[in-house]
Amino acid sequence: MDTAHIRNFSIIAHIDHGKTTLSDRLLHRTGTISDRDMQEQLLDSMDLERERGITIKAHPVTMLYQAKNGETYELNLIDTPGHVDFSYEVSRSLSACEGALLIVDAAQGVEAQTVANVHLAMKQNLTIIPVINKIDLPHADVAQTRSQLEEILAIPGDTAIPASAKEGIGIDEILEAIVARIPAPRPTGAASLQALCFDSYFDTYKGVVTHVRIFNGQARAGAQVKLLHTGRSYEIKEVGSFNPRPYVRPQLEVGETGYITANIKSPKEVKMGDTFTDARTPSPALPGFQEIHPMVYSGIYPINTADYEHLKTNLAKLQLNDSAFVYQSESSVALGFGFRCGFLGLLHMEIVQERLRREYNMDIIATYPSVVYRVRLAGGELKEVDNPAFLPEAHSIEEIQEPTVHAFILCPNEYIGDMMALVSEKRGILDQTETLDTRRVMLTCVLPLNEILIDFHDRIKSLTRGYGSMDYEHGGYQASDMVKLDMLVNGEPVDAFSCIVHRAKAEARGRALAAKLKEVIPRQQFAIAIQAAIGGKIIARETVSSYRKDVTAKCYGGDISRKRKLLEKQKEGKKRMKAIGQVNIPQQAFIEVLKA
Repeated sequence: MDTAHIRNFSIIAHIDHGKTTLSDRLLHRTGTISDRDMQEQLLDSMDLERERGITIKAHPVTMLYQAKNGETYELNLIDTPGHVDFSYEVSRSLSACEGALLIVDAAQGVEAQTVANVHLAMKQNLTIIPVINKIDLPHADVAQTRSQLEEILAIPGDTAIPASAKEGIGIDEILEAIVARIPAPRPTGAASLQALCFDSYFDTYKGVVTHVRIFNGQARAGAQVKLLHTGRSYEIKEVGSFNPRPYVRPQLEVGETGYITANIKSPKEVKMGDTFTDARTPSPALPGFQEIHPMVYSGIYPINTADYEHLKTNLAKLQLNDSAFVYQSESSVALGFGFRCGFLGLLHMEIVQERLRREYNMDIIATYPSVVYRVRLAGGELKEVDNPAFLPEAHSIEEIQEPTVHAFILCPNEYIGDMMALVSEKRGILDQTETLDTRRVMLTCVLPLNEILIDFHDRIKSLTRGYGSMDYEHGGYQASDMVKLDMLVNGEPVDAFSCIVHRAKAEARGRALAAKLKEVIPRQQFAIAIQAAIGGKIIARETVSSYRKDVTAKCYGGDISRKRKLLEKQKEGKKRMKAIGQVNIPQQAFIEVLKA
């Protein structure tokens, strides 16, 4: 199709503002999906996405739409995730588009992630079409949402299209606006093919299937192409698009999105943001994506050590589908061989672990999540530490710097006190408060990243009855009083339970871990001491009491000295056993503690 009749667009929104429902409606209205095949969350192909009602992966789909002017247009939509952890998926999708539909919930208004996604779209110079969704709800406030668009995002409120994806209201107006407002793609003018790889997945029969957007030239089966990052050449076996299932096309032309298969066998050969070009007359590379740096690290180990190679293969396949995920092999005394994995955030970590369990049938155990600390040594050298086991000795450390985030919390006015209390509890500093409208305020604060890892998002939701939302961006490092907390079982440190914590919170954390370990470590013939220590100082202790082997059971009656003699003998035995006895912590105990 000629480029004048092609439109490439994305859908961006805060999580749960209705973008997946809208994409379902667009597919149905353009006839891409028949009534028989229609179902809820059509583009969310993973079970996880359906269960949680969130989008995890960007999904491309090609629709043909006959506009009111009688012309037929090819609309290429990429449905994107809304959660802050997956903003990397959003930025990749936007690089393949000329425009974006910005969806705002009429009942909730502009939220934290809406602002972040709009800034991403503006950075790429995309045309933004605002859509006010869910106008059928009884408490929808369209006028208020229009004024928020103008005040917070500087988007003219009168350009917004009122719609309800659930009821099918405003769908035709949205399609007409896409055709009228979003510009047609223009070729770059290079000598030959330029195709941007913005996503990929692994197919057992076809190898690596790359999602591409053609910026120049055309791609067809049989053509010789080259990936510029690796410099390797391939022959294209098949090109096609998605509707939403993949279908073969004779060729992909300028402005079109689709997929290319070229017998690429190893996931390592394709890098996200790479450019496909003609092997004989190569064109320059397209601007790719910035390298993404993981912020949260956790160890992933197979429960059965024989599954190590199997886990390694599956992590490579998963990384192909999720390029923000990184891993490297490591070993632990307690857990055997496994991998140190990096994630963008806690939801990202949870999703990766769940996908390994479901899609690849892996039985895995994950260690407590940690962040990357910078350690300045006495000699002035700066060292990055993502695992407590690699923290240098305390006497050689000058200072430890921890990563911080700039958090933007939107909440109703009446909960501002609760939010400020939560921020100070998490060692945060409040920078400013800004009144957005009559009902809501935005708090800007600086927080240590490791404090918001576990329950911060859940606490915001529960304190604000579900009306609060949060977005964050990384804000550099700051020096902090961090210490390494070791857990000793019978005097031996257990590396799997070590962590780096702030000195003020170390005692509480040590007590909690010791109490949990007391529950799960089985009793022995001798008493076991469980201790939390900072360096040589013990800050918390629990004791697993020994079995009472009742040696006096056979003494009924008789002189007391007989009983005392037996008890003294038992006492000697227990003393010797304690000196040489070892405590084997069962695998199940590790799993229980790490879950908690």
